[in-house]
Amino acid sequence: MKIGELARCAGLNASAIRYYEKLGLLAAPDRTGGQRRYPHGAVHRLLFIRFAGDMGFSLSEIRLFLNGLQEHAPVGPRWRKLACRKIQEIEKNIERSRRLKSLLQHLLQCRCASLAMCVDRLSLSPRLRLIRGGAK
Repeated sequence: MKIGELARCAGLNASAIRYYEKLGLLAAPDRTGGQRRYPHGAVHRLLFIRFAGDMGFSLSEIRLFLNGLQEHAPVGPRWRKLACRKIQEIEKNIERSRRLKSLLQHLLQCRCASLAMCVDRLSLSPRLRLIRGGAK
């Protein structure tokens, strides 16, 4: 399969395919008459790369998942390992997003007379409260 056909099947630009090759996410194809010729299985690999990227996986995480994966090897154990790590990351992001939402809601109502008052009200610096002489 030529690179243009592979690109159409995977919904990618040919430049993205060459980039994934350069990163080692996609094996360098055979060449015929100077043109890249990909096996039909390459489309599955590219569809996975695209899907994983859309879901927030980094290219290094995708490479880790695909590294050494054989064409007909079960992927279940790899999925579980990657999923466990990604769930932990997502939980941290959810907590961060909740804190950010709370902060933004506070800022919408902010009537603080100064930055120092705002920082104090948001409890951004427990050390500062200790310096001033105790916690509130």
